[in-house]
Amino acid sequence: MIGGLPLSFAQPLLLFGLLALPALWWLLRVTPPKPRRIDFPPTRLLFDIAPKEETPSRTPWWLTALRMLAAALVIFALAGPIWNPQTAAGNSGGPLLIMLDDGWSSASNWELRIKAADELIAEADSSRRAVALAPLSEATRDPVLMPAGTARVSLRQLSPKPYAVERVEALAPVERFLKSNGDAEIVWLTDGVDTGRGGEFVGALAKLLQGSNVTIVEGGAAQPHALAAAENAAARMTVKVLRAQAGGIDTGTVRALDAKGAPIGEATFNFPPLERETDAAFELPVELRNDISRLEIAGERSAGAVQLLDKRWRRRAIGIVSGASTDTAQPLLAPTFYLTRALAPFADVRLGDRGAPQQVITQFLDQKLPMIVMADVGALSPEIRQRLDAWIAQGGVLVRFAGPRLARQDDDDLVPVKLRQGNRSLGGSLTWEKPQKLAAFAADGPFAGINVPADVTVNRQVLAEPDAVLATKSWASLADGTPLVTGEHRGKGVVTLFHVSADMRWSDLPMSGTFVEMLRRLVDMSGYTSEPGAGVAAEPNAAETVAPLRTLDGFGAFGPPPASAKPIPTDWRDRGSADHPPGFYGPADGPIAVNTLAAADRLAPLDTSAIAARRANYTTAEPRDLRGMLLASSLGLFGLDALIVALLGGGLAALLSRRRRAATTALALMLALPLASLPRPSFADAAQDEFAIKATSQTHLAYVVTGNADVDSIVKAGMNGLTLFLAQRTALEAGEPMGIDPARDELSFFPLIYWPIIAGAPKPSQEALNKIDAYMKQGGTVIFDTRDAIEAPAGPNGGSQTPGMQTLRNLLSSLDVPELEPVPREHVLTKTFYLLRDFPGRFTAGETWVEALPRENDDEDNTRPARGGDGVSPIIITSNDFAGAWAMRPDGQPMLPLTPGEPRQREFAFRAGVNIVMYTLTGNYKADQVHAPALIERLGQ
Repeated sequence: MIGGLPLSFAQPLLLFGLLALPALWWLLRVTPPKPRRIDFPPTRLLFDIAPKEETPSRTPWWLTALRMLAAALVIFALAGPIWNPQTAAGNSGGPLLIMLDDGWSSASNWELRIKAADELIAEADSSRRAVALAPLSEATRDPVLMPAGTARVSLRQLSPKPYAVERVEALAPVERFLKSNGDAEIVWLTDGVDTGRGGEFVGALAKLLQGSNVTIVEGGAAQPHALAAAENAAARMTVKVLRAQAGGIDTGTVRALDAKGAPIGEATFNFPPLERETDAAFELPVELRNDISRLEIAGERSAGAVQLLDKRWRRRAIGIVSGASTDTAQPLLAPTFYLTRALAPFADVRLGDRGAPQQVITQFLDQKLPMIVMADVGALSPEIRQRLDAWIAQGGVLVRFAGPRLARQDDDDLVPVKLRQGNRSLGGSLTWEKPQKLAAFAADGPFAGINVPADVTVNRQVLAEPDAVLATKSWASLADGTPLVTGEHRGKGVVTLFHVSADMRWSDLPMSGTFVEMLRRLVDMSGYTSEPGAGVAAEPNAAETVAPLRTLDGFGAFGPPPASAKPIPTDWRDRGSADHPPGFYGPADGPIAVNTLAAADRLAPLDTSAIAARRANYTTAEPRDLRGMLLASSLGLFGLDALIVALLGGGLAALLSRRRRAATTALALMLALPLASLPRPSFADAAQDEFAIKATSQTHLAYVVTGNADVDSIVKAGMNGLTLFLAQRTALEAGEPMGIDPARDELSFFPLIYWPIIAGAPKPSQEALNKIDAYMKQGGTVIFDTRDAIEAPAGPNGGSQTPGMQTLRNLLSSLDVPELEPVPREHVLTKTFYLLRDFPGRFTAGETWVEALPRENDDEDNTRPARGGDGVSPIIITSNDFAGAWAMRPDGQPMLPLTPGEPRQREFAFRAGVNIVMYTLTGNYKADQVHAPALIERLGQ
């Protein structure tokens, strides 16, 4: 790469030729003077002509610059410039070690990293170098050298992990490898994201790789996004969207799904140019927000772009303690009744209705509840107060309501303000004050923005001692200015006091909707602590654990938990790891969510500047050779220079004066020459040569490109899936399948061509049909798949009445097709590699047809396409949609469902594909085994 541009040179040393340009400047700066025309006078006048010595005039600077530019273009062209070059390592002759980031942050661009690694392996294969793969997640396994073909298969079996990889732990295997392979070349395919300890890893790696040939591939790919810190607030649910690199405007959408995967809502996010995090907010009713179990970034395929939610996000667990003695006798008049009704829509309410208040408070502290509501609770023991103070400092929210018991307390330190003993009665027979209404809520308090009800009155309250900070602690007041609700922050927690009771005795506030909204705001202030504080009783030995239910893979898709997954404690709040991969744990009716990122995690760019290495970018476009364009431009500039010199020298004018017509023609040709030499958009010969080289360098399966984007994408994925299956199950390591156009491309390079038939598609040109006919006669095999077995009407000939089969019949009418028959049970195709009885695909109802076997005493007609010496049928017809069954997504999951969906239908579809490929490659040699019993019997005689 040159200066961060996707540009490289095949012969970079030739660029030193640019140093000769200054010398060319001095050589080209002189030009002969323009001839002067002098009329010859009589002889006597010759004496009057004064002799004058002419000196050459200097070439105009702009003409010299034009020539210098043309020369520079020639030098650049000879250096072999390539735009969007393939990822390449150095020229070391030692083995190649590929270090690969395979954490969740690499999943969104996984295909680019696999492509870059595949290009490196191909380059190593061409120079016969061994290759070792070192995924940084596999810190317990040392890299092993292997042939390039084996490394390519191992590469395809890698997949990103759903958690952040600890790169530091992979240093020891790399160090051991370098000690035994000191001349190895190292290429690190990094995702550029620092998920923790990145600086430590880079520093240690820089020391380890001193003196080594190192290449770091980074940049050129879209940066990943992640979700963290989802919060179900009072009026909306928010989630933080993270990115590693700040800069540029970045927008997207976050989708909310329920437990069954049904969409609930969407929220957009927008990154400011200089920020690495932003928020996405869901403005939904609380009932819908409580049903959300998964948040995901639309279009982002990684575990980090998924945030799983459990019941802890749906509502907060709140404990209610009442000091009144009438709760059980008269529940509808008890404070717990109003509190429960107000908190139930958005909180998990736990009533401490059994035992003394101090016992109940101890129980709630042991359960590590984030919020405790105490209604008229008076005296507390010093031990409980000490535990409550520590719990508040760790983030707990304590909400207290006044009452007769609290009014009798003196020097209670679990309230935000100092209270006067007794209470203030309004509107009684012995008072002259009327019941007070509520004033506007403080603009800087948690109740800001709540509408003040006009019908709520207060007739009794506990009063606060006036002091200098009382106004700052007053969150709600009465119309006369006396505090109604006070609060203050202590450590990470909050202490709040309602100066009225939680029932209807002192005010009618508990009956209003404002009371519900005020409690909602307080619940929104409560949170969870990841570690128990000093005031929380912890029993580490009695912690309950739950087993994994279903986990996420690196692409953010659910699947069964791996065998290495371990149970987690029920109070788990950490990020996912190799032992505890992200997903749901515990029972299906109440699982616990483990996410890829913890709430406090943030992303940062990975700084690799400390490592002395070559830098390269991931490429998303095909390489383009710029030599032709530069040479053509240089030729055009030289032609322009010749024209300018002719004009300056006067030769063109003289030529025009003699032969105007010929000069006009010559000028037109000179002007057209630069235009004719401009590079064309495509070079047919070069493209055909490149196609031929790619097709013959390795065995490839081929498929016909139909022009239908949906069909072509499924067929391409299906052929890729079959190629990978062949590499895993057989000795064949085929290259990437190639799409072809029968009318344009050479077909003889491929042993097998898959042709999906689209109903109603136009018939190919006769030239294309002639090439297909010749291909089949010369030993090639074509699979025609109508993909419509499920559409066949009932009846013995229903399969031939489908629209796809009618289209195929029209196509084959112009081909010299042999006699066909359903695949017989004894056909070689049924036992080429696997023993098969039928050939299922996405469907199983269709039949598979091949060339009919010659019958005994029946001479084969010479006019039909000859089966090659290997006896392979030149045509296979099916309607079971083979490619649909073979098609797999990049994350390894099937792309399309099967019909009827039998347990092993997809496995047998792949086996059918293996048999067909082996049949076309190896011929009918296994047919000889059919005669083995007769031969043995004859030998025995």
